[in-house]
Amino acid sequence: MPGLNNHTNLTDEELLVNFRSAGDTLWVGYLLQRYTALLLGVALKYLKNKSQAEDAVQQVFEKVLTHLPKEPILNFKGWLYILMRNHCLQQLRDKTYNTDESALKFVPASETDKEDYLMQEHTLKQMNDAIELLNEEQRKTIVLFYLKKYSYEQIIAETGYTFMQVKSFIQNGKRNLKTILLKKLGNSQL
Repeated sequence: MPGLNNHTNLTDEELLVNFRSAGDTLWVGYLLQRYTALLLGVALKYLKNKSQAEDAVQQVFEKVLTHLPKEPILNFKGWLYILMRNHCLQQLRDKTYNTDESALKFVPASETDKEDYLMQEHTLKQMNDAIELLNEEQRKTIVLFYLKKYSYEQIIAETGYTFMQVKSFIQNGKRNLKTILLKKLGNSQL
């Protein structure tokens, strides 16, 4: 292949074009190699653990190879940074801390616990009612992202929406939920 030894002189866009035309993952490999230090730095910033950060970089490499968008990427470095950041945030979000429930038997129950529970139930009902008032796309992405803890990539796979659509539906859905809940709160205080 002409230019294989001269890949360092090619722009990100040229490497992507070569990959898409030849279908050879070697071109993406060159591209990822170019940004390995950046990805590792981002992962370390969020995960604070070198081993986990290195694993995250490998996982993002695999994501890039298997989920590279069909549409042109105008700023590959920025796109890759966002992909890494979202991957790390998803990992942090997925961390669950399990405690031994036997420790709870030593915590005394109080009347305020019951009041708190009833308040939480009321808040959850209002939230569920508000979610039902969103349009279908916003409702679906809000439920998948916040309630089912799906990543953007999982939502894209589940719904068929593009990355930008998912991002927009979530942002607009959050804003609309806030508006709906504030209106409900205003009406209940009248």
